[in-house]
Amino acid sequence: MSSSHAPTSPPSEGDDARTVTYDPNDPFWRETETEEDDDDDMEYMPASQGSDEDGDDDVEISFHDAADHLSNLSGVELVFESTDGNDDDDNDEEEEDEEGEGAEARRPVYITRDQIMQLLGHAGLGRIFASDFTTRAAARRVRVDDDDEEEEDSDPGTGYDAVGPRSSRRARRARGEALYEKVPSERGQELMNGGIFGSNIRSEDTVKRKKRLAYNIMRRELGLGSEGRQKNATRLMKQDMIPESVADAIIHYNARCYSGQFSDDGNFFFSCAQDFRVRMYDTSNPYDWKYYKSVVYPYGQWTITDASLSPDNRFLAYSSIRSIVCLAPTDPENDSEPNLLDFANLGGNNPRGFHTYFGIWSIRFSGDGREIVAGTGDNSVYVYDIERRQSVLRIPGHQEDVNAVCFGDSQSPHILYSGSDDTTLKVWDRRSMGDGREAGVFLGHTEGLTYVDSKGDGRYVLSNGKDQTAKLWDLRKMMSKEKADRIDPNHYTTRFEYRSNAYDPADFRPHPHDCSLVTFRGHKVLKTLIRCHFSPPGSTDSRYVYSGSYDGSVYIWNLDATLAGKVNVLKATKNSRPRDPELLAETYDYWGRNGGNWMTCVRDASWHPNAPLIAATSWNGWGTSQGTCTVHSWNDGLEEDEAEPQIGRRVNAQLQHDERLYRSVEGRSRRQPAWYDEWEDDD
Repeated sequence: MSSSHAPTSPPSEGDDARTVTYDPNDPFWRETETEEDDDDDMEYMPASQGSDEDGDDDVEISFHDAADHLSNLSGVELVFESTDGNDDDDNDEEEEDEEGEGAEARRPVYITRDQIMQLLGHAGLGRIFASDFTTRAAARRVRVDDDDEEEEDSDPGTGYDAVGPRSSRRARRARGEALYEKVPSERGQELMNGGIFGSNIRSEDTVKRKKRLAYNIMRRELGLGSEGRQKNATRLMKQDMIPESVADAIIHYNARCYSGQFSDDGNFFFSCAQDFRVRMYDTSNPYDWKYYKSVVYPYGQWTITDASLSPDNRFLAYSSIRSIVCLAPTDPENDSEPNLLDFANLGGNNPRGFHTYFGIWSIRFSGDGREIVAGTGDNSVYVYDIERRQSVLRIPGHQEDVNAVCFGDSQSPHILYSGSDDTTLKVWDRRSMGDGREAGVFLGHTEGLTYVDSKGDGRYVLSNGKDQTAKLWDLRKMMSKEKADRIDPNHYTTRFEYRSNAYDPADFRPHPHDCSLVTFRGHKVLKTLIRCHFSPPGSTDSRYVYSGSYDGSVYIWNLDATLAGKVNVLKATKNSRPRDPELLAETYDYWGRNGGNWMTCVRDASWHPNAPLIAATSWNGWGTSQGTCTVHSWNDGLEEDEAEPQIGRRVNAQLQHDERLYRSVEGRSRRQPAWYDEWEDDD
């Protein structure tokens, strides 16, 4: 008995017909109608429907889970076939009898090109081709109530094996947020009590209460207490002044802002934007910035990836996704072109004129200003000698891109740190590299690293990772190369694609060889290489660590992993400039396809070394299509200020007040504003 079913309309003559066999036992067809398939989709931001009104040549196609659209496929003719479970495929005579008796024929399914593209959803192909495909919802059901059950003889595994029906209890063991590190961290509390990271309150009476700032200032002015108590009170006042979300100033750029840092003395600040410009500011008065100058990266690729200021503030090095680093003077009277430093030049003659090209993701000046270290896209670390104008060292020590590098000690160029997409943080000692081996390895991240920052004491280092964690490490607890060589880091990673997906905490499994001291959570490391830092000793007594975040905030943690503060840049900047529909912001943030939402991604932040002030550089605007540098200071909870300059003032890249930034949010909705081209040429 056969029947046909056409949900909407039959395919046109131009459509290419294909035949797909219906098998009621196939998971693809069986799971179509289940309600729990929703968990198998990316729970990030939905894509909009595609349109085929303009023909097949210029169709904008949306990719969805195929199972969600099977009930709406147009041009599908279904002919069901019921087969006996004891049917023998090798019996030709029975097959001929069935055909002769008019038994059900296989059902043809006619699918148009657009419908085939819909089947290319991330779960659709899995259901078609994988006979043992299991959805996330089903996999989670397998793990329910098995957290306390373990087989003593079972292989512990890595926790990142393929998901599917398995007989071993290894796939049923607990994972997810239940396995997060304990907060507050006991090791972090030991560091806080040790005096290296900030000071602690010394009780003077049995009444336990937090003294207000005015009370502490009064005691200091009256000279109450011993000299030690007065010094401790001063340190406590500094570290308690955490900058707040209200922005003193919002500096607007017409391109995404990738990084920005204060100089070590706090007199200088630079910001790097996607328009290949580095803008410099005089911040000797941290509450009254002055525009200094700007320099350009010629022939850059995509964006300026990083920049570093020499220790004497005389030169600024900045890089792009090329093997060339630009070195420009910071003197505003010096308008000369930047010097080009070719990191691919290793001093020898290349055979047949061959020249190596690679992108540079991270650069840092050495403490003496003579060398620059770089992390590159050819899985290597380079050290460039500025006087010799060539690279003096290349370390091909990673399996994937080196996203972050730094010197371990501000006073010595010997110790190097490098963080890579291969999930490892490696330590290099240039004094003992005759065999090219690393001095040690830090394991603990389960996804690639995005940034590395050294405390500058040759002991502590901080890293940010795509596993949505920041980790604190102690050089004395690093793993030896011999031990690390016996561990394959690929066994403990899911290779999470942070640029287009949201991280699912349910997939988390702790690294069994984690040697970090403290793990910090709460921020989102998505879309770009978001950075983290130690807070400076001058203005915070080295009390905190902090990081940018894709959700538009700067997260500030105590050393015990508890949240000490949060600077909400999104709240401070939302709707702070008119909308420009011609910028087509949705071309980058392609999900949603609306381009109408104000979005903020804090990529970098810098704490002033001497003042309670943070400068946050962000992708900011309608669909993160522009950039901002926002200045946030401690203001004792006030959101308004009658003094000058006023809180929340909006300025352009040259710190000039511009009334155009205060126009209505919608602006001119049908065409590009007349002032935009004029403003774009201000630089």
